[in-house]
Amino acid sequence: MRKYYLDNIRWATILLVMAYHVFYAFNAAGVLGGVGSFTKVQYQDAFLYFVYPWFMVLLFVVAGISARYALEQCAGREFIGRRTWKLLVPSTLGLFTYQWIVGYFNIKIGGGLEYLPSFLIYPVSALSGTGPLWFAQVLWLYSLIIVWIRKMDKEDRLWKLGEKSNMFVLLLLVFPLWGGAQILNMPVITIYRFGIYLVAFLLGYLVFSHDTVQETLAKYGLSLLLAAIVTGVIYTVFYFGDNYTEDHVLKSLFTNGYAWLMVLGILGFGKKNCDRQNGFSAYMTKSSFGFYVLHYTFIALPCYYLKEKAALPVPVVYLAALLTVFVCTPLWYEVMRRIPVIRCLVLGIRRKR
Repeated sequence: MRKYYLDNIRWATILLVMAYHVFYAFNAAGVLGGVGSFTKVQYQDAFLYFVYPWFMVLLFVVAGISARYALEQCAGREFIGRRTWKLLVPSTLGLFTYQWIVGYFNIKIGGGLEYLPSFLIYPVSALSGTGPLWFAQVLWLYSLIIVWIRKMDKEDRLWKLGEKSNMFVLLLLVFPLWGGAQILNMPVITIYRFGIYLVAFLLGYLVFSHDTVQETLAKYGLSLLLAAIVTGVIYTVFYFGDNYTEDHVLKSLFTNGYAWLMVLGILGFGKKNCDRQNGFSAYMTKSSFGFYVLHYTFIALPCYYLKEKAALPVPVVYLAALLTVFVCTPLWYEVMRRIPVIRCLVLGIRRKR
């Protein structure tokens, strides 16, 4: 039986990512890659601090749970084949097919085109167009790892061990998450945090894919979520003004404790209250990955022109940017998914046989 609440958490988090990137584009926290802030201190940046520690961790936990369910339905080779088309093709071939356009405008806005020889503009633009597709690249790599683990652990001892986790154990799992945050972090390109995301993915696969664990979380979901929200407010106040992507923030026990508490709260609350489907949620379940792939098209350039070229009040700029990404992305997705070859290379959508 399909777990609708996991689908709902996934697409809701992707919508959150889309909103995050609008605020990120104008951030004053010192995070590189935006189009520039309006003032040195922007209290609207609190949204960035509040969501950044946990939203991608949550997506990797959900991805790990989903990987377990998928591997119960197909062999490892078939699983990797599906993941290659869905994740690796859009995040590699898709860069040279479509995302290079996004990369080109990123470089142009940053003033880098004048320093590039003409023969390097296309390949550098393609690589610069990776944007949020780092998630697909890393998730594909973790899919290989989980198939290897499954092959080595043929009797599923590790997975069966995860079923014994009670609420106390689930809370203590913050320590392996914290440990993962200390290792395998790419320098400069801080989005590639292989350690923490691998731990999150494995915990999803080994622990949170058990019905008993999900039921345990459901009992405490509301309490966990409220505690996480209060902790998030304290966290945001504590670190506000720092670059929230720097090591001293991301590697702290406080950051990882807050992230884990929010992940547990959302999973538990979702299991208890969001395990249902309607027409809208069914559409979002089917389309949200495409939204994730395409939404950055409507971030960099629109945000740049809204900030630099349009004489609008700051609140109106934010509202216009949010409307742009949330209206144009679904419309553009509906166009792109209907174009043969492009839908495969960019969105990972293959024609059904």
